[in-house]
Amino acid sequence: MRLCLSQDFWRLGLLRRGVLLLTLGFFIPMGAQQRSPDYASGLAAAQAQNVAQLAPAPDQPPRQATPVSATESGAPAGAAKPATITGTVTDVQDEVVPDAEVTLTCPDAGDSRQTTANDLGAFQFAGIKPSFACHLAIQAKGFAPWTSEEIVLSPGQYQILPGIQLELSGEAQSVIVSASPAELSQEQVKIAEQQRVFGIVPNFYVAYDRNAPPLTAKSKYQIAIRVSADPITIAGVLFLAGVNQGVRIPDYRLGARGYGERVGSVAADGFTDIFFGGAVLPGLLHQDPRYFYQGTGATHSRLLHALAGPFVCRGDNGRYQPNYSTIGGDVISAGFSNLYYPKEDRTWTFFGENVMISTIERMASTVTQEFVLRHLTSGPKGKGANTDAAP
Repeated sequence: MRLCLSQDFWRLGLLRRGVLLLTLGFFIPMGAQQRSPDYASGLAAAQAQNVAQLAPAPDQPPRQATPVSATESGAPAGAAKPATITGTVTDVQDEVVPDAEVTLTCPDAGDSRQTTANDLGAFQFAGIKPSFACHLAIQAKGFAPWTSEEIVLSPGQYQILPGIQLELSGEAQSVIVSASPAELSQEQVKIAEQQRVFGIVPNFYVAYDRNAPPLTAKSKYQIAIRVSADPITIAGVLFLAGVNQGVRIPDYRLGARGYGERVGSVAADGFTDIFFGGAVLPGLLHQDPRYFYQGTGATHSRLLHALAGPFVCRGDNGRYQPNYSTIGGDVISAGFSNLYYPKEDRTWTFFGENVMISTIERMASTVTQEFVLRHLTSGPKGKGANTDAAP
């Protein structure tokens, strides 16, 4: 079985071929052990959701709205089904605005209420009587007040309110950033180095800031080297070699010498992958090796974004393009394995399996990054990193 705790371990390939373990109750099924009869198993299909949401499943659920009026009105039998309003508060740059005060005003005082947007700017009002012309008012520190147009709700309607963009209050201000691209890139490296799953496992190859500046070629090598030399990475190599020893993959002998050969093959597989796919090719092709966390939008939108990760990447120019670096890194790593794998394993079938397994695991990893690992990752996460600890 396979294991993928973070983008870094996926890139290294350390947890690809033998483990199904994500501590503290999170178990992530991957594909079956390479060359195993159970190989065809993959990710368990995600359960279908009844309602698409504008905001992602946030770090914490939207805070419960408290009615402005002290009266509580119960819906009589046979009354029309109540409606729901939800949305995400952003600024004009499409960055989320947390902790905004959201006020819903309706003709029926019992439906007028207030709530506070959560850390991802999400809010929700449920149980609203339909067919009333309501208005939404939003206030946030440093921003001008925002008021919606008239909102008329149908019975049972789930209204996702788009276009909530707050403008800065007061006179127009400009900020001059004097840092050079190299300095901004080095800051990204510092942020990445503090991102660890459960505070332990490196999770360096993910950017939680959608507007994160690009990495220089030097920074790409720095991240690759630091992931490769991390003590947790080395421990992962030793552990996976032991798993491979138990199932005799590759087909080396048993005993201490065979274990040593498997340690070498696991390390070589992972390090060639991360070296070429995470540093050499991204540097030459000017592509960013990180996965850019979306975090907002409907679930299907986030899922498509994650599944496209192995095939589409962000260039250093900020534009999306085919992910030649990652695909090339997998092909080169699989090709290099023919230099040190036993003769019995040096076949085109084995080469194709390696590349296919890498692609499947990459897709599993990006989906896990989008929906699971952010909640488990400590340290800075881009904008608001000083206060955005793992929830």
